[in-house]
Amino acid sequence: MSLLGLLRQPKYRHLRMRALIALGAGLVVGLALWSWRLGVAAAILAAIADTVYRAQTASSVAPWRRASAAERRTEAQLKKLERNGYLTLHARAIPDSDAQIDHLIVGPTGVYAVDSEKWDKRLPVRVQSHRKLFHGPFNQKPRLDEARWEASRASELITEALGREVTVVPSLAIYGPAIPWKILNIREVDVFDGSRVRKWITNRERSLTEEEIQDIYAAAAEVLLPRYPEG
Repeated sequence: MSLLGLLRQPKYRHLRMRALIALGAGLVVGLALWSWRLGVAAAILAAIADTVYRAQTASSVAPWRRASAAERRTEAQLKKLERNGYLTLHARAIPDSDAQIDHLIVGPTGVYAVDSEKWDKRLPVRVQSHRKLFHGPFNQKPRLDEARWEASRASELITEALGREVTVVPSLAIYGPAIPWKILNIREVDVFDGSRVRKWITNRERSLTEEEIQDIYAAAAEVLLPRYPEG
């Protein structure tokens, strides 16, 4: 099959788009500045920028398996932590239950469970006495209890697998409505705007070595199975 025939296949759509982006950038800059050299340079830079953007935003979970847009947004943020030594498992099931940890992160500052939520932005988010979380008139106690239980159960399973205690910090990352605080611990669960996921994880003291990170990650991958295993 010819190169042109290969590029026409659906799975190479991103390469066609990259070529068009590069060509467009090259023509615009080259014609505007009357310089073919600058046009070529612009085309190369545009292709590189598109490659980097797709690498940062591409999901490691197949589209039909993703439960929500909120999870995809969190996943995109967590992907940027990989270069800092953080490892992440997505959509992991808690054994013998219907519960799922959307994102389990293991890195230099500890182990975290993040549940991503997309809420109606028209309803306000408020808290009472640091114990009750409301989205409009709806009490979110069940959601907080679930997030806390998921992290606690993950901690127990990983601890048992490794033979030493591993604490998993629970959280609720909310997208949609304005959150009138930075990070607030409610019923032992950290609650914050979804855009703060990375800061929530990295703004802590380093507590794990690279070897410990690898050990915990391997144990977590073994005891928390994928919600959507490969067929």
